[in-house]
Amino acid sequence: MKKLALFLLVVMLAASGAAVAIYSRVRAPYRGYAGAAQFVDIPPGAGTRAIGDRLVAAGVIRDQVTYRAALWWSGQSRRLKAGEYRFDAPMTPAEVLGKIARGEVYVINVTFPEGLTIAEMAKIFEAHGLGRASSFVAAARDTSLVRAFDPAAHDLEGYLFPETYAVSRHTDASALVRLMVQQFDRVMTPDLRAAARARGLAVRELVTLASIVEKETANPDERPVVAAVYENRLRIGMGLQCDPTVIYALELEGKYRGSLHHDDLSFDSPYNTYRYPGLPPGPIASPGRTSLEAAAHPSSVDYLYFVSRRDGSHQFARSLAEHNRNVRKYLVPHARGKGNGAAR
Repeated sequence: MKKLALFLLVVMLAASGAAVAIYSRVRAPYRGYAGAAQFVDIPPGAGTRAIGDRLVAAGVIRDQVTYRAALWWSGQSRRLKAGEYRFDAPMTPAEVLGKIARGEVYVINVTFPEGLTIAEMAKIFEAHGLGRASSFVAAARDTSLVRAFDPAAHDLEGYLFPETYAVSRHTDASALVRLMVQQFDRVMTPDLRAAARARGLAVRELVTLASIVEKETANPDERPVVAAVYENRLRIGMGLQCDPTVIYALELEGKYRGSLHHDDLSFDSPYNTYRYPGLPPGPIASPGRTSLEAAAHPSSVDYLYFVSRRDGSHQFARSLAEHNRNVRKYLVPHARGKGNGAAR
């Protein structure tokens, strides 16, 4: 009996010691990877054992025993979420499991400001390490994404909605372009489409007008007024004479020199609204929400001209004589430049 009691005591002490050792591991921060950071990808439907295998293999948790103990103590076994996770510092197993249970997946925030062209967006895509700019440009030629509302599109200019997109580091150009078009489709609500139709504008025409408004002014309060200027010109058959359309035409041909010159205004392109009446063939950039709203709901004003005050705002005019006075006041002796609001 004494031998049995002694044996049981040894077993209990051993078990107790093992429990203490495991408990200490569960509470101790651990880092078993050598690089600055370690990524762990948890696929959808992965079981707790498979998740543990990945965390242990990545050196994020010491071993399966520690993982199992932490999982039991945390009660997180049914809350672990799929996704890619980034670890860059020692963490306790409980902290690791908490991060996964909260779904704190690693994402790259890619911000596309309003008023950019496909080529400019492609540079941002490449700068975030998601792929080559050329792959983004190629993906933006997939017009099947907009065929339902613009069957005449030859690329996705204007339809890649400017916003911040949280994407994984494995997101390719095609996937991101698809997200951007989907967001455009959401922003173009049924009410906005109906407002465009009421003004006799197809989606492509609305986005084209909105892109011009976006390039002409960064002031949200002015956008409905700028839209009204161009709508008024279209209504009476007056040329838009919009500098940003000329810049876009030159950029398409790789001939833009950083500022507009007088001879540029005669450049032969359907996008040159100094030479060709009406709207250009398509959008010249990606407009934001306020510019789309402005194009669909322009102000009720009779202005036909505007000129930059060179402080971010514009001076509007109803007649050419009034406009010329504004030009002499605000532009002379400054040379013509990009986005100077020269609706002439």
